[in-house]
Amino acid sequence: MNSEFTIAVHSLVYLAYLPERMASSEAIADNVSTNPARIRKVMSCLRKGGYVATREGAGGGYRLTLDPSLVNLADVYRLLAQGSVIPSWCSGDPDMDCVVGSHMRDVMNSIFCKAEKQLEAYFAGITVADVLKQIRDCGEC
Repeated sequence: MNSEFTIAVHSLVYLAYLPERMASSEAIADNVSTNPARIRKVMSCLRKGGYVATREGAGGGYRLTLDPSLVNLADVYRLLAQGSVIPSWCSGDPDMDCVVGSHMRDVMNSIFCKAEKQLEAYFAGITVADVLKQIRDCGEC
């Protein structure tokens, strides 16, 4: 899993939390505890995906464009992190004489692909509004 997914979800939930649903990259970065350049990179992907819009100038920033109850985490995952469950390197070599070594890579890739599909299915049942509700419920603990 890459950190861009976590940053994206945090940013979307933060924008959903704000009454005007707008914040600068500096304000979002402060809330996420990262730097504004990293926020701008993630927000650029979210803008291309249609989740946020930008407004230039004084009082500008990023604005949530969709109803938080319609944005599920699977869509955000696919936009920013799809494939991140699958490791970039896998043991084995298809040219080995050993049955284990020659098939390990294909078998592990199949396992990781199935795991990612299950993760996406799980994320599909969680919206930005659900995450915000859980956060608000934590505040009542």
